[in-house]
Amino acid sequence: MIEQLETIVEKRSQSHNLIEELVVTRNDMLALFGKLADLKPFIELDDATCEILQEFCETLVDYTLQAHLNLYRYIEEKLEKRRKIIELADNIYPNILKSTEFISNFNDTYENINKNLDSSHLESDLSKLGETMAVRIELEDQLIAELTNRIPEVSVAQTLHS
Repeated sequence: MIEQLETIVEKRSQSHNLIEELVVTRNDMLALFGKLADLKPFIELDDATCEILQEFCETLVDYTLQAHLNLYRYIEEKLEKRRKIIELADNIYPNILKSTEFISNFNDTYENINKNLDSSHLESDLSKLGETMAVRIELEDQLIAELTNRIPEVSVAQTLHS
């Protein structure tokens, strides 16, 4: 009985660490998003803007992969046993997949951009990405709150809506 309890505590500790890593990567991505948004309008791209955009795309992909590996795969592989979490994940996962598709398309478009490429849609694409990320983060925060038995603080998604 004690061994089972220790195993449960260890698994929860590991999942909390994975969630913390995800939130750190998410915060890095959001900081770069803000830095990039501050550079608009994107009439002509300079080397510095291209560099920030490329770094943002890399961090965006890292964050997205980390969310799937650290959060959703755990549930998909039936490692999560709490029914409330499984039901919540089942409800939000279709929207997470939609946001992942949008993120992937954004990355495909802008990951290798240079100052000679057309940037006429970057501002509107970045705005749509912000909206997509706000929804995604709101959903993730619901799941994280359930997984960690915490009430989420003021959501980063609320900041993106402002």
